[in-house]
Amino acid sequence: MSRYSLSRRSFLATTTVAPFASVAAGAKAIPVGLELYSVRDQLREDLMGTVRAVAKLGYKGVEFYSPYFDWTPGYTKQVRSLLDDLGVVCFSTHNSSRSFDPENVARAIELNRILGSKLIVMASAGKVEGLDGWKRVADKLNQASGRMKAAGLRAGFHNHQTEFTPVEGKKPIEVLAANTEKSVVLQLDVGTCLEAGSDPAAWIRKNPGRIASIHLKDWSPGRGYKVLFGEGAAPWKQIFAAAEQTGGIEQYLIEQEGSDYPPMETAERCLANFRKLRG
Repeated sequence: MSRYSLSRRSFLATTTVAPFASVAAGAKAIPVGLELYSVRDQLREDLMGTVRAVAKLGYKGVEFYSPYFDWTPGYTKQVRSLLDDLGVVCFSTHNSSRSFDPENVARAIELNRILGSKLIVMASAGKVEGLDGWKRVADKLNQASGRMKAAGLRAGFHNHQTEFTPVEGKKPIEVLAANTEKSVVLQLDVGTCLEAGSDPAAWIRKNPGRIASIHLKDWSPGRGYKVLFGEGAAPWKQIFAAAEQTGGIEQYLIEQEGSDYPPMETAERCLANFRKLRG
């Protein structure tokens, strides 16, 4: 057993009740993966070994973040081969806005198709001025979405605090939701939504069918993002209900920016908490 592991008793308590993402009777099984930014230092030092370790913890999916965009197709195929061997799926990728530039969309599509990803997410729009600027971001998402859909992929947008902070009396995320195609996924980062003072469950209900992916990042007023998933202020039961009844959720992704534990142990503890909370 790795040095990151929980106690044998704790591990058995979670795995015997729920070997993967346990669900209450009648609830839909939604896979849970790890946003690999959570183990970024390990990933930078040994990507293949880190992905193996994540799979060993019980995660069945991953989300790669922006450095993947600089991989060669040959290296990307090696990563895909490893994922296949481990039985792990690449749910999506996190990207800077450059992946959505007209000259770069084809490359993003190529690498995501090799990885098996179905969702290319803009994780940052860069510097945006005013609501007109956010409408231009929406236009960029729509233009890229058309090319991605033709290749069997979807475009998405990942919020931070900025998008839930009003500009000229309106939240940028509302502008993006209103001005993008319904096929563009609104990937919800729960923690940043909370920190900005918004209600994540209400946001999901307001956008039925568009919340295919959620970052399960917790937050608390006293400890910020250092709290583990399930130990902060997020109303997870309401979030799960909204996501699964109206949001169109297809996968959950645990993301942790830091904690009192080493990153891999943090990922393990968060997964154990997910299994307990999800029922």
